[in-house]
Amino acid sequence: MKTWSFILSNLKGNLATALLYVVDSQGSSPGRKGFVMAVNEQGIFEGTIGGGIMEVKMIELAKSLLKKGEKRGIIKEQFHDKQHVRNQSGLICSGAQTVLCMPLSAKDIDVISEIIHTKKSLFIRLNGESGLELSLENTEKITLNTDHDFDIIIKINPPKTIHIFGAGHVGLALAQQMSILDYRIIQYDDRPDLVTLSKNNYAHEIKVIDYENVLREMDASPQDAVVIVSFSYRSDKLIIRQLYNKKFAYIGMMGSDHKIDTLKKELAEEGISETDLAHVFTPIGLNMYSKTAAEIAVSIAGQIILEANKKMPTGRKYND
Repeated sequence: MKTWSFILSNLKGNLATALLYVVDSQGSSPGRKGFVMAVNEQGIFEGTIGGGIMEVKMIELAKSLLKKGEKRGIIKEQFHDKQHVRNQSGLICSGAQTVLCMPLSAKDIDVISEIIHTKKSLFIRLNGESGLELSLENTEKITLNTDHDFDIIIKINPPKTIHIFGAGHVGLALAQQMSILDYRIIQYDDRPDLVTLSKNNYAHEIKVIDYENVLREMDASPQDAVVIVSFSYRSDKLIIRQLYNKKFAYIGMMGSDHKIDTLKKELAEEGISETDLAHVFTPIGLNMYSKTAAEIAVSIAGQIILEANKKMPTGRKYND
């Protein structure tokens, strides 16, 4: 949501701002469908539509439209090869992407605010003449007639959410890492006087809770990620016992092989089998020989990204 927040801040400050949005992509394109970027009249920007010379050209286009006071949006197809006579992006990675460049104004503030604060998916209409508005249709579509004559409906999902149980060194480092990835971060701990809590400027919510009451304190959806990095074996066990049978996009728990084996044996005695825990990533993180809290956080973030993206089209084959 950083880019949408950037847009809102600029519009409220009376700075003309243009939205750059990848409405479609094919093949090995650096900018994937849904990538979003914004450029204000001062040339300051947030987000990305794929980078490289193609992005530089799109930034200049946005600045030019803002300087002219243009109200209409424009669509640009960008082909990442040398075979197409027109609309070459300057890149040679193959694939293609369709980029919308739309000047925004104060009339768009309400829609942008809705995008930032919603907790559900929204459908937004992008029209060459009428601009940006909430759509009454709940189906994505792309109608392109000319560069300025288009009607597009896009789906914007709420920010991804991660629940981090444990706010110590690893929990703090992971909050920082996931903030870079634009996740909504909810951090939990049962120690109100924890020093690292006072240093945590990354979490959107910090909850000091009794780990006996995780389900009462947690408002989660099946699309969320859950990471258990609490300070003790006992608290890890309390948390996993309450969450192992809930549906999440990702759930993982930190611990040594010995700790994990011991925990699984104890849970088995309580009727929770290894099969019940097969979907829980233990030990957590990609095997990249992480040592420091920051390195462990990177390995966890990498694993979450891998699980979230490995079934998405990328233009490349995924080797499991």
